[in-house]
Amino acid sequence: MTSIHSSDVQTNKAVQHCALWTALVTPFNQNGSVDFISLREIAQHQAAAGNGILLLGSTGEGLALTAEEQFSIVDFICGLALDTPLMVAVGGSNLSEQLQWLAQCNSLPIDAYLLATPIYAKPGPVGQTQWFSALLDAAKFPCMLYNVPSRSGVDIPIETLQQIQNHPNCWAMKEASGDINKFLAYRQHCPEIDLYSGEDAMVPYLVSGGVKGLVSVCANAWPEATKKYVECCLSKTATQCQTLFPLWQNAVDALFAVANPIPVKVLMHQQGVISHNTLRAPLTALELANSDDIQHFDQRIAQWLAAYST
Repeated sequence: MTSIHSSDVQTNKAVQHCALWTALVTPFNQNGSVDFISLREIAQHQAAAGNGILLLGSTGEGLALTAEEQFSIVDFICGLALDTPLMVAVGGSNLSEQLQWLAQCNSLPIDAYLLATPIYAKPGPVGQTQWFSALLDAAKFPCMLYNVPSRSGVDIPIETLQQIQNHPNCWAMKEASGDINKFLAYRQHCPEIDLYSGEDAMVPYLVSGGVKGLVSVCANAWPEATKKYVECCLSKTATQCQTLFPLWQNAVDALFAVANPIPVKVLMHQQGVISHNTLRAPLTALELANSDDIQHFDQRIAQWLAAYST
């Protein structure tokens, strides 16, 4: 893909070659304010592992933050000057607000945007084409679309993707329906789009379908192990990838025992990488009555990484 900004060519190559993006959690203090100390530490850890960083997605509780908090987080991470690509989520259902958000972020040293289908409204092919076209026109960086019907209520129609796949800012799509047949249909009908899995456990099964990488929740808790997992998947045949099952499937299931990002924040607090497991209402760590499973798989994943690294 050719950048609309010649100075961004090298940055865009980094974006295109990043196989693992961590949908970063937003750490909070006990009083609910953003914990910038923990945020710096986990962002630096992701960069050291070689993982791209996605800010303000659903795992980052982006829609529970005020506009001021959202910008302060992006600006803070940009100020760290990390040696890894940064992607910023654009989510909601008010187009004018999203265009204003893009205008704010366009001036920051970021690398990409994640554009989600508007929530609640359930727009059809025409409405989604107009929505994404407006955002793509306003963006100054490559954009990854986000198909997540469990949250938006609708899929991104193939007709919409076909209409916008050749837009100079339309780089990729995060496919998080959990349906392998939908992934393959997008791959068949929209060949100009790079497809990334939004489901951690499905990467081994999508290799033969041409998956480019993963936008991950579990990489928050297991940055190095998830990087190795994705590298193993992308370097092996579909049959060889099956050896990664059932460990990774069961570990991912444990991290989604209740609504994301509750379990992963609980685990990160137990690991000592964030100071508190605080979430924004209506989410609460009290939802996870028992953390034995995530502790068990934390140990299992550490053992797997040690074995795979020898």
